Amino acid sequence: MNCLRLSVWSGPRNVSTALMYSFRQRSDTRVFDEPLYGYYLRHSGARHPGRNEVLAAMDRDGERVVRDILLGPCERPVLFFKNMAHHLRGLEWDFLDDLRSVLLTRDPAEMLPSLAGHITDPSLADTGLPEQVQLLERELNRGRSPIVLEAKEILRDPRSVLTEACRRLGIPFAETMLAWPAGPKPEDGVWARYWYANAHRSTGFAPYRPKETPFPDELLPLLEEARPLYARLAEHAIRAP
Repeated sequence: MNCLRLSVWSGPRNVSTALMYSFRQRSDTRVFDEPLYGYYLRHSGARHPGRNEVLAAMDRDGERVVRDILLGPCERPVLFFKNMAHHLRGLEWDFLDDLRSVLLTRDPAEMLPSLAGHITDPSLADTGLPEQVQLLERELNRGRSPIVLEAKEILRDPRSVLTEACRRLGIPFAETMLAWPAGPKPEDGVWARYWYANAHRSTGFAPYRPKETPFPDELLPLLEEARPLYARLAEHAIRAP
């Protein structure tokens, strides 16, 4: 079966799980939750919540994951892979030519405090932003028009942003993408209990609300590192009307 192998290369805390749940509602789509996470934890040594559980549950051979999952059997017209961009670290990128890549980003002023609530002393490497910009430049250098989604824009008007994203992907938008049942999903990774509390309470994209708490002083140096990378991605983002 010919299919669209759609890989969303996100960073953490970017509404990526909500986007996965959105695509899960499509009758033509099968979703996969961070298939490279086990590889990334083994390769990087990152100390994430539930690290040992993830390593025990997942294939840690990145090349095999690429071959057997990302490029593996196609059971539906659309395969949706929720991936973290930094999970690419240490892999050869040639396989990306067989995927349709979408970049999902979020203002680091809103993302970093949430990330710091899950991992200790986050660094720029934990955000996925360097790899996202590399992916962006790779698309541009090949003469392609990159598809970039920005979390705030999705939350401001999910129907219009997703309609445009689907148009660029060559698939029809489905109204079912705007709502889903609360609670865990069978496709959730074993790390869901550490990261997905908000997603499991959700039944759709929550309306955008600006952060009201002061930005943590200890994260300001990281914010300054992250801002220009985010700005480069945001130049290409699909905007809500």
